[in-house]
Amino acid sequence: MDVSSPEERHDSSDGSGTKATEGAIQSSDKPTVILVIGMAGSGKTTLMQRMAAHLSDAGTPAYVLNLDPAVMTVPYGANIDIRDTVNYKNVMKQYSLGPNGGILTSLNLFATRFDQVIQLCEKKRTPQPKYILVDTPGQIEIFTWSASGAIITEAFASTFPTMIAYVVDTARSAAPQTFMSNMLQACSILYKTKLPLLLAFNKIDVVRHEFAVDWMKDYEVFNEALQRDTTYAATLSRSLSLVLEEFYENLKNVGVSAATGEGMDAFFEQVQACAEEYRQLYLPELQKRQKEREQLELKRQQANMEKLRLDTEGTAEHQKQ
Repeated sequence: MDVSSPEERHDSSDGSGTKATEGAIQSSDKPTVILVIGMAGSGKTTLMQRMAAHLSDAGTPAYVLNLDPAVMTVPYGANIDIRDTVNYKNVMKQYSLGPNGGILTSLNLFATRFDQVIQLCEKKRTPQPKYILVDTPGQIEIFTWSASGAIITEAFASTFPTMIAYVVDTARSAAPQTFMSNMLQACSILYKTKLPLLLAFNKIDVVRHEFAVDWMKDYEVFNEALQRDTTYAATLSRSLSLVLEEFYENLKNVGVSAATGEGMDAFFEQVQACAEEYRQLYLPELQKRQKEREQLELKRQQANMEKLRLDTEGTAEHQKQ
């Protein structure tokens, strides 16, 4: 399976993909990967278009990937598009799957050769991209809780500074319980990936996001918003808000509008802060895990060699007898 896009097949720039090393990850010229994740209807794909347009207007080179096999059209130019490799409708038909199963299987097929995607992203270009923008499927659980999603995320994170941009529909989150559902989803993504996470409150041209920031900073303000609701769900939201206080303290957030472009400068400032957080916190842990795996592999090889030695000595002794 050839993982490439029409743009890549006509790319005449020099250079080739190289295997990432610890030193390479630390290199400051590595582009920052922005994995854009969000609930269906949060404006994730429109925000992708705005991000690409904003960078283009600023003269900042970027590399764009679309990982949603079911989308009919994308409003931005994708350098790599999963639809060039996997036909979503054919996958549904071939494996007798429904829509979600088709998306998941398409992503699984694409992930089997994701090393080719990494090689294309690493390819030297002039000018060198500063960001790699990655659009994910609208069905959030398909990417965040699947094996293929984990493979793709870890492949990026082991090669480039990588962060998560979690897109929140600010208008829908005006209801306290919906807001809490979004925060729990963000919390689960953070603890599953362990990558820097930025909350992007989208659609601030419709509803300002300051209320959400106040709810995150002050439990009493959030509690007041729930005063009129005496249901079990409201009581649970109050308890969860107390639990998430520490989570909120270290969580970066920014208000943006995919429609008007408001807040995009602040968004990319926070992205840079997340990239620095990756280098300071995530990278040392990654290198630690790599060393642990190398040590385990070395012990396994030594055990096999010892077993082979004993077998050889036993065979030689048996032949003497």
